[in-house]
Amino acid sequence: MQTASKNICETMGHSQELSEFKRGTVIGCHLCKKPICKISLLLNIPQSTSSGIITKWKQLGTTATQPPSERGQCMLKRTEHRSHQLSAESIAKDL
Repeated sequence: MQTASKNICETMGHSQELSEFKRGTVIGCHLCKKPICKISLLLNIPQSTSSGIITKWKQLGTTATQPPSERGQCMLKRTEHRSHQLSAESIAKDL
């Protein structure tokens, strides 16, 4: 028998996102006063994911996915333009 966490890792991975229905179900369970651990077990998702969805919903009022931040890309471009003589250690420290 597979454990829930192993099943999650096999099916979800790091790059896939939850469906809109599942995110809505997390919020519905939260509004029904279910604890995060129970929500996670019910929907077979990590507690951190459930918590993140609820936090995002409380802060933004939506569960829709947002475009990724471009801050890291801008910093990398700025570092590249500063000098081509920088060492890998100094670039890593800047990021």
